[in-house]
Amino acid sequence: MAAKSDGAAASAGPGPEGVAGGARGSAGGCGEAAAAAGLPGSVGAGGPGPRYELRDCCWVLCALLVFFSDGATDLWLAASYYLQGQHTCFSLTLLFVLLPSLVVQLLSFRWFVYDYSDPAGSPGPAVSTKDSVAGGAAISTKDSAGAFRTKEGSPEPGPQPAHSSANAYRRRCCRLCIWLLQTLVHLLQLGQVWRYLRALYLGLQSRWRGERLRRHFYWRMLFESADVSMLRLLETFLRSAPQLVLQLSLLVHRGGAPDLLPALSTSASLVSLAWTLASYQKVLRDSRDDKRPLSYKGAVAQVLWHLFTIAARSLAFALFASVYKLYFGIFIVAHWCVMTFWVIQGETDFCMSKWEEIIYNMVVGIIYIFCWFNVKEGRSRRRMTLYHCIVLLENAALTGFWYSNRNFSTDFYSLIMVCVVASSFALGIFFMCVYYCLLHPNGPMLGPQAPGCIFRKASEPCGPPADAITSPPRSLPRTTGAERDGASAGERAGTPTPPVFQVRPGLPPTPVARTSRTEGPVIRIDLPRKKYPAWDAHFIDRRLRKTILALEYSSPATPRLQYRSVGTTQELLEYETTV
Repeated sequence: MAAKSDGAAASAGPGPEGVAGGARGSAGGCGEAAAAAGLPGSVGAGGPGPRYELRDCCWVLCALLVFFSDGATDLWLAASYYLQGQHTCFSLTLLFVLLPSLVVQLLSFRWFVYDYSDPAGSPGPAVSTKDSVAGGAAISTKDSAGAFRTKEGSPEPGPQPAHSSANAYRRRCCRLCIWLLQTLVHLLQLGQVWRYLRALYLGLQSRWRGERLRRHFYWRMLFESADVSMLRLLETFLRSAPQLVLQLSLLVHRGGAPDLLPALSTSASLVSLAWTLASYQKVLRDSRDDKRPLSYKGAVAQVLWHLFTIAARSLAFALFASVYKLYFGIFIVAHWCVMTFWVIQGETDFCMSKWEEIIYNMVVGIIYIFCWFNVKEGRSRRRMTLYHCIVLLENAALTGFWYSNRNFSTDFYSLIMVCVVASSFALGIFFMCVYYCLLHPNGPMLGPQAPGCIFRKASEPCGPPADAITSPPRSLPRTTGAERDGASAGERAGTPTPPVFQVRPGLPPTPVARTSRTEGPVIRIDLPRKKYPAWDAHFIDRRLRKTILALEYSSPATPRLQYRSVGTTQELLEYETTV
């Protein structure tokens, strides 16, 4: 039997029946993880898998350049305001730099503490790794890298000899140095830089190592990339977005030719917003094996799309705020409330708890103030069209109110600003159409589209496994073995038996191609898989992530992931209520 857990217990076995239990956890998503060999419909392919390429490294380096340019120009501008005696502008600029950075660093350090600490008073859940060839060996998920070391090319993991006192002392010293280093990094507000560099290191390690450890480093690189993309998304819309509106408002209020330093700060904030959105979508698609990866051409198209639409939106905000400061604040709050309610009404499934989901919806409401952000599974064409129509009307109204206070006959500068808002929004819509019509991962929008569900290096049908068991309705009694034998004998003797299920003759059954079972372990997670555009549970639930990494590192073959299907859920419920 499999023990219930919060995503921390996992086991590997030859099939659904060969499941070893684990200890109950105290945090994370509510579910149980089990690994079994030879089950179709897995999340991750057990083959060679994707490789870390040179352009992936260049993308991370460009992200670091965008991060440093945004922060450096904001701090430089704040220092310039202080030297010029503009204390109000200095305070606001520095506030929008430090406050979001502190929030993000606290969240990043909290993740580090959880990843590098063991649950207090818990020896760690037991993990059994078995496949169709080798026997099982129980290990603990606590410090799995030290408990088991697998050499490249060795078929099975082997236990290390007991640590001597010198090794234990050296290990404690290394652990203390890691904690001191991470504390210093986060105090210096460089948590995201560390995660970028760590993702780059893990990606290069996955490229240089052999096949056995390559997949392990690639998984860790994906986890680190997901963390830094979520942190950057939160920081940019708490820091760069208000900074962009503030500096544009100051430039419009002063009039004349803009100064170089405010223009650089505004441009860096705008590029940071566009880059972070495109990078988030790319990492999200790369992390999911049921979605086609986003190409770099598509990512660049997304950068240009968000760059011009956010520029038009921010400039319209700045123009209106330069004249109607109080009404601008009321408009922003009202727009955020409406968008947050719209997101909540859509019933998103991003986080593992209700309160985290509410906070996430509030952050998405902030994002919707500036640009489109898909948060619901399914065709988003209508929702995206409605959103951009609303944004177009709001931009026109805000710019029109500002233009109505200008001198129409002599102020040629005002007409230029109106044309800039309109042309920038039109360019953003143009690049959005280019992305969806030519560069979307599923194929051109107007042409034949490829299915969105794909498993790399394998041709498997999308959806639940073909051999998923569906439980009978609760109104039907369970059939005993004697009754089944009697029914079979009656059928052989020619006795007619009434059909239990009747199929409508007008709907012919659709043939389902059954995939051949593959050797090797499969990590079964007793949680329904979150639908795109949400992250998978093993990216959000850090306890589940640690368990998967422990199983993956100690397994002689690269395991695959399989989430619970609807049929399996019904079977478990029927079993629990009838036995």
